[in-house]
Amino acid sequence: MGNTFGKLFRITTFGESHGVALGVTIEGCPAGLTIDENFIKTEMQRRKPGQSKITTQRKEEDEIEILSGVFEGKSTGTPIGIIIRNADQKSKDYSHIADKFRPSHADYTYFEKYGIRDYRGGGRSSARETAARVAAGAIAKMLLAQKGIKITAYVSQVGELSLNKNYRDLDFSEIENNIVRCPDPQAADQMIQLIDSVRKDRDTIGGVVSCVIENTPLGLGEPVFDRLHAELGKAMLSINAVKGFEFGSGFEGVKMRGSQHNDAIVKDGDQIKTKTNHSGGIQGGISNGEDIYFRVAFKPVATIMQDQESINEAGDSVTVSGKGRHDPCVVPRAVPIVEAMAALVIADYLLLAKSNKLRDII
Repeated sequence: MGNTFGKLFRITTFGESHGVALGVTIEGCPAGLTIDENFIKTEMQRRKPGQSKITTQRKEEDEIEILSGVFEGKSTGTPIGIIIRNADQKSKDYSHIADKFRPSHADYTYFEKYGIRDYRGGGRSSARETAARVAAGAIAKMLLAQKGIKITAYVSQVGELSLNKNYRDLDFSEIENNIVRCPDPQAADQMIQLIDSVRKDRDTIGGVVSCVIENTPLGLGEPVFDRLHAELGKAMLSINAVKGFEFGSGFEGVKMRGSQHNDAIVKDGDQIKTKTNHSGGIQGGISNGEDIYFRVAFKPVATIMQDQESINEAGDSVTVSGKGRHDPCVVPRAVPIVEAMAALVIADYLLLAKSNKLRDII
């Protein structure tokens, strides 16, 4: 339960942080799609641990193995199976919490739900599970590229340091030029210094990842319970450490009046467009052809290198000491995860849109 996402373009992930491997099964990928393994590897490199001084120092190359669904470089229309083998587990780092619950982790809730838990790195609740999502998201991106749809995420805030610029004023080519993945070099330097300072204090800090989906076709989304923004919200809130999601004007929109917030509809040549885009490219749960943009808030990583008060499985008060290898701030590595989940949602709705039109079926 809870390990499958999507309706037509559907993924099921499996594996634990300190198990043999992580993996994903992708169903619904149309036959004949060129599968670029190098692109998948590039996406995996963006998410992998140990890539800089401001990320966890666990060393995983995150090499993928495609087990099924691809023949001579193209999808066959059958389930695509991918695994990512774990290599640098240090399970002994977690022996001190074998019977203790770490504050703000899933340790206690998993134990109460299942009566058993894999304490090694959090098991299934570990953010390492997202490696499988990024692999699947890379294939979804390949599908979307056929339609010219582009998804770009970047770090827009760390702690109180916020990049208060419209995404249209940013140079997205700068995102991968720094270790924090912020498209503004000056802001990136400040964010890196802040994260490094927090790391040296043996603490953690949160942040925000912003995402833009360009060239989304008109008409993606379903009425009422399956609105496009609702599914995007579910996708983002399913990512470890996410505490908030807003799209378009979001919470700032409450400060505006309707006369300011409404997006006037105009004709630009042969195209119907809106003068502004406070709606974030979605109206009534259906894409309107404008850019879709949203923000995702990540809490500070729960594991800190400090002593904390907690209890053990017997209900006794204990002290939990932070050990192991952990990110001082998750947002630099969360960028490709946000993109992957957005790609999975848009790919799914793209296939749903085609199935809803009789002329595309017969």
